[in-house]
Amino acid sequence: MAIGRSSCGEGARLALARSAHRLLDGDGRAVRGPALAIDVPAQARAGDLVFREGTAGVSVAVLSVDGGPYSHVGMLLGEPGQWQVIHATPAELPGRADGVVIDTLDFYLAPERAVQHAIYHVQADDTARAAAVRAAHARLGEPFRLAEPGGAYCTELVWSAWQSAGVDLDVTFTPLALPLIPGRYLLPRDLAASARLQVLPAPQAQAHLAMTP
Repeated sequence: MAIGRSSCGEGARLALARSAHRLLDGDGRAVRGPALAIDVPAQARAGDLVFREGTAGVSVAVLSVDGGPYSHVGMLLGEPGQWQVIHATPAELPGRADGVVIDTLDFYLAPERAVQHAIYHVQADDTARAAAVRAAHARLGEPFRLAEPGGAYCTELVWSAWQSAGVDLDVTFTPLALPLIPGRYLLPRDLAASARLQVLPAPQAQAHLAMTP
């Protein structure tokens, strides 16, 4: 979710010491972990958006305000077999600061953090796509902030990256009178409703359609 910028972080500091994932250096660089064999639609491209329904208490709060199925979003980076996600979030590992980080897709969508997810394809040419990825990557390490300047939020991060690339997702910011932080928020449901976005069917669904006479 986003405030005039956005506001949707996942999970206030999940205690994941039990997980097998490894934080590389604490500066927001990618977390590696055992592969979860996550199916990614063949049409997915770097720059597309990965929405998830989170498991943390903050996710419940976002969902209650949003009214949609997802509480968080990030941008897909990399290529098939090496997918990563850049996103703005409260810390999800001990020792990691709140902010813009890059995680492997399997970490981002692990059961500890995601109940369900969907990948939305952004309709844009390759030049704009590359520019959006660069714009998001340039913000790596920015702090996660809800209503202060100089920070980033999940929906704002991906929305502004595409805006910088010259692609207007034409979204609606919703005014919310939140305690201490009133403002205009970009909710996940409103970002997902952009006419520029197209949800990609899961590979299992694609296979079923292919077998249907």
